[in-house]
Amino acid sequence: MWSFQKLFFTLCSALSCVCSAADLIHVFGYEGTGVQISCSYPEGYETYEKYLCRNDCADEDVLITTSQTNKPRHSIHDERTTRIFTTTISNLQSADAGTYWCGVTRNGKDLYTEVKLETKQDGCCSTVNNIQGNEGGSVTISCPYDSQSVDKLKFLCRGNRPSTCLQQAVITSSNTQNGRFRLSDDRKSTIFTVTISSLTLEDSGSYLCGAQRNSGFDDFSAVELEVKEWCCVTSKTIRETAGHEVTLQCPYPPNHRNNRKFLCKGSQRSNCTDVMKGQSRFLVHSDFSESFSVKITQLEAGDTGTYWCRSEPEWNVGNYTQFHLSVEEEQNAAKEKTLQALPTQDITAASRHQSSRAKTRLTTAPQVSKELIEGFPDAALYSLVAVFGGLLLVTVILVTVFKSKCRKVKEVGVAADGKKLDFVEAQEVCGGEDVYQNHDSMVMRSQQVASWQQHASCHFSDVDEDEADYENVTAAEDIYCNQDFQKYK
Repeated sequence: MWSFQKLFFTLCSALSCVCSAADLIHVFGYEGTGVQISCSYPEGYETYEKYLCRNDCADEDVLITTSQTNKPRHSIHDERTTRIFTTTISNLQSADAGTYWCGVTRNGKDLYTEVKLETKQDGCCSTVNNIQGNEGGSVTISCPYDSQSVDKLKFLCRGNRPSTCLQQAVITSSNTQNGRFRLSDDRKSTIFTVTISSLTLEDSGSYLCGAQRNSGFDDFSAVELEVKEWCCVTSKTIRETAGHEVTLQCPYPPNHRNNRKFLCKGSQRSNCTDVMKGQSRFLVHSDFSESFSVKITQLEAGDTGTYWCRSEPEWNVGNYTQFHLSVEEEQNAAKEKTLQALPTQDITAASRHQSSRAKTRLTTAPQVSKELIEGFPDAALYSLVAVFGGLLLVTVILVTVFKSKCRKVKEVGVAADGKKLDFVEAQEVCGGEDVYQNHDSMVMRSQQVASWQQHASCHFSDVDEDEADYENVTAAEDIYCNQDFQKYK
């Protein structure tokens, strides 16, 4: 059967006849991808065998039939309801380009539909349009197209593979706004543009502008986008009091000498607002050829924030100066200075014992709460500081006087009662006047003892002489003052 078909096909070709061939079908595919060839057939042939062949459609030229199972690179499917059978060729190669025939087997001569397959490398393009943008800024990509694509779909995708560009498009002419991407089509100039806003470093890379055509491969142009990173931002912190003035020194590139110099306020470049407009308190002075200064007078609490020096309306990568300004109320600033001058800890030396058992005690002044002081008005604050210092001075004086006046006196009393003699130890005496009063009493008792000794039957010796011992007095010791000496028994 196939020999007869081959003979008939050759005869028709030699006679330049179309035989039963239908209209020519053009199919295009990129190498490494797949392509589908769809062929229709007349009603009544739904149950007949269909096939795809190449060249003269000899036995060895038949690629696949509907009666066969799918092959590694070829598959076929017959949709009888629509009377269209489709053959898929995967992993296209340059050798796959050429003429194919869609055939329907029947008695006599088969039905044929000619197919022309074109292949192309999956890459683009010979020329590339290089575009640069700044981080945080915006960029516009221009995409020209030919007259065949005026009414066709336009799109932009990342990468350089035309075969998957439409499926992976970031924006198309059917949806002109998609997040940071916006598409505009100028059909008169046959150029569509895509604007990308709020650029990031990740936006850098290859892009393809695509436009569909009436036939053949889609029209593509390549773009290489480079997003530059912000660099070298100098940050300075300034603190000033409300009502005063401050001057900000701003360097700028030499090529901006004739540009307008101004200051903008905002935590980020994206929300930085020009503060020079309508503000008489902000004054610009050009001091040098490569720097200018901005003076802010009559500072207010609302002036606190982040400022940027600007010498051009658009943000471009370069050296910028950033200021963090903090404005404080004058009353708070005075309290801050007082707190800084106020001692946090005073160490007072306690009285020192004149004997070898002397000990040193440290008295620590209580720490002053910053929150408590800030709650007082200025007059009360100054009074508190004066009283606090006075109390410290009085305490030191009292401790010194107390040490000099306090001492311990030890006396020995001798009493005779028959043959018995008792030794009585005097109690500790405190206070200057009490010491003198007790001293007189001691003299009188000494005279009496001397008289008693003349009549005593026993003589005593080795009587200890009077001793005086001065010891340190602490709050933990009991002080006995103005006690009479123990009388003899």
